[in-house]
Amino acid sequence: MKRLSSVLLAITLGVFAACGPDGAPESQRAILSEHVPSMKRHLQQDRERHYAGIVEAARLVAPGFLVEDPAARERQMRTALRRIQEPSARGNVPHFVASPMSFLAAVGSDGIVIARDSDDDQMKGQDFAARYASVRAALESGAHGYELAEFAAEEEGAPPGYSMIFVAPARRSGEIVGAVVAGIPLWREAERLSRQMRVDHAPQIEQGLTLWAYLYKGDRVFYGPEAPPELNDTLPDAAARAAGLQRSPGGFTGQFQAFRRWYGFAVVPTPGIAEDVGLIVLRAEAPQ
Repeated sequence: MKRLSSVLLAITLGVFAACGPDGAPESQRAILSEHVPSMKRHLQQDRERHYAGIVEAARLVAPGFLVEDPAARERQMRTALRRIQEPSARGNVPHFVASPMSFLAAVGSDGIVIARDSDDDQMKGQDFAARYASVRAALESGAHGYELAEFAAEEEGAPPGYSMIFVAPARRSGEIVGAVVAGIPLWREAERLSRQMRVDHAPQIEQGLTLWAYLYKGDRVFYGPEAPPELNDTLPDAAARAAGLQRSPGGFTGQFQAFRRWYGFAVVPTPGIAEDVGLIVLRAEAPQ
């Protein structure tokens, strides 16, 4: 289906144009009054939870950085990073239970990744300090950090991925001995937001209500594998988002018709993630 570069974009947050009997005013109202505030709260809570979790994780694994034998250090660190995330494990980090993060990694004082929480460890040996300012700051000044980081795609020829990374220094006897890094890909965070909405509105969804959340960065949109392709292709494209945000920098709503249904949507910047990142919420009422 043709992407909606011509979607009506002049409806700013909190202000509705006349939609007519076949438009999506109910969906737009619900998105603005309920879904956008809820999704922004969840984004903030996720950041706060992972800030706290990474500090605790760094404390728990700090002794492992002092293991002298490199092979033993890597093996023990990988085991510890896994155990931290197990709900029933002794010494786990509750903040990480049900987290959408895709990796937890230990970085040596030289900035090089010692191990991550997987045997399929393509991060081992990478220079995170050279690549990511937040890791460098943790090792050099002991700062707890966050940034939106770019990661090379696992598939050849695919565009890079982006993850929210949370970093904390690990200390022993007051000295910084390494750092721990957790990463949440944008697509996983978008998937988590969609699932949260669908849990919160399960009875209505069973009756036919449609609800999805997406995150965008620049000209790209990120979503989980459950998001329906036929709807993903109808979202306002980069040009439409840029035009709407130029008119209303705080965000805007719009509507479109697809598959004999009217959909309302909102595009809202989320500068807490990064300056060029935002949230898209899509809703269609249950068929009458």
